[in-house]
Amino acid sequence: MNEKTFAAGPKPGLARAGFSSGFGVLAATLGSAVGLGNIWKFPYLTGANGGAGFLLVYVLATLLVGLPVMMAEISLGRAAKANPISALQALAPKGQPWWLIGVAGMLAAFLILSFYSEVVAWVFAYVLKALRGSILSSDPQVTEAAFNALISDPLQSLLWQWGVLVFIGGILLLGVTKGIEAMTKKLMPILFLLLLLLCAVSLSLDKAAEGLAFLFQPDFSKITASVVLTAMGLAFFKLSIGMGTMMTYGSYFRDDQNIPLTTVRVMSADLCISMLAGIAIFPAVFTFGFAPTAGPALVFITIPAVFSQIPMGQGLMVAFFVLAAIAATGAMLSLMEVPVVILHERLGLSRPKATLLTIGLLVVLGASCALSNSALADFKLFGMNMFDLFDFVSSNIILPAGGIFIALFVGWVWGVDKFSRSLTNQGQLHNQKVVQAVFFLLRYVSPVLILVVMLKGLKFF
Repeated sequence: MNEKTFAAGPKPGLARAGFSSGFGVLAATLGSAVGLGNIWKFPYLTGANGGAGFLLVYVLATLLVGLPVMMAEISLGRAAKANPISALQALAPKGQPWWLIGVAGMLAAFLILSFYSEVVAWVFAYVLKALRGSILSSDPQVTEAAFNALISDPLQSLLWQWGVLVFIGGILLLGVTKGIEAMTKKLMPILFLLLLLLCAVSLSLDKAAEGLAFLFQPDFSKITASVVLTAMGLAFFKLSIGMGTMMTYGSYFRDDQNIPLTTVRVMSADLCISMLAGIAIFPAVFTFGFAPTAGPALVFITIPAVFSQIPMGQGLMVAFFVLAAIAATGAMLSLMEVPVVILHERLGLSRPKATLLTIGLLVVLGASCALSNSALADFKLFGMNMFDLFDFVSSNIILPAGGIFIALFVGWVWGVDKFSRSLTNQGQLHNQKVVQAVFFLLRYVSPVLILVVMLKGLKFF
């Protein structure tokens, strides 16, 4: 699509929906931030980087990097009440191409959805496998064989991915209030309850104390430069920033919604879910002698083996994968909403047509990722299969670049006065110290830290 298509104003006459309640705002925004990263990536990276020390650095990085950019994105979205492209076009000085950040965000959403939908497909497939009991085994080799059989089967990979895309698209067809808000308001409390159940079981295991010590007693000698960079990268990417999702959701915020308070609550709840996942996993991992650095295997290979040793293991394993599916659903809803709302508002397509077009494009793009472990295993670009390539380009180039430019736009173009009016609800909230602190971070700190993470991801040092 060319500049004329994207830089033109939004189509007239389009009714714009929004979130209907404060809890709906919180649930939807949290649903965007919480994903599979909370269930396996956070515990995996915590395990690989020394445990509690990494957790401490991650919290600090979230405050310095993730939280300010999230506030900036949401503020821009609410101020313009438009999709990311239209929002940046409306708020930027005339003739300046800041709207390209929105285009990059839509591209990132498509790339991420292409490979993320396949990972989510594995999770949904494992819900069925868990119900059947076919993966419940104390032998990790058995569970590894089951996982490899799934990802190497091209038909299963495609069918499960298409099923996930249709499921998420069906929710989006219901709209913002009846679809995204209604679903996340139901799913987020269920996610908390399932995590608490799994934590209760995990804490009753023999070596629960060792798992908790690993998670909460920092060994500062293990905090290296690499650990700090990894923690900053996780803080940035886990909060769904730099890809237009928070700007899109911000455009649905009510005018009286307290943005700083909401973002702090989202950050706190997101961190809480990650730590609950760690509490649910690490005591079990230490009890049964598995490696805390198992990565994706922690979910698809190790966890079934762990649950086979626990009373009511099959039921709890079902609960675990349902939990992972819930977390993935909220994240996918926010990702897919970005291209849907852009196609709806920029091209004048009805919301159903925009949703169906998005699904159609993802069926094509996603197939290349779904088949990366089977029919297209030997097809590589730049030494990577399509799954890894889409992940690398989005995670290491587009998202950090988007975060940097959003911080620079707010800090150096939009300015402190407009940012202050947005964060204080036109002066109704008395939080000027918060505004000044966040603005300082956006102007001088966050862009530099994100750039360091970006250069590290591109292996410049």
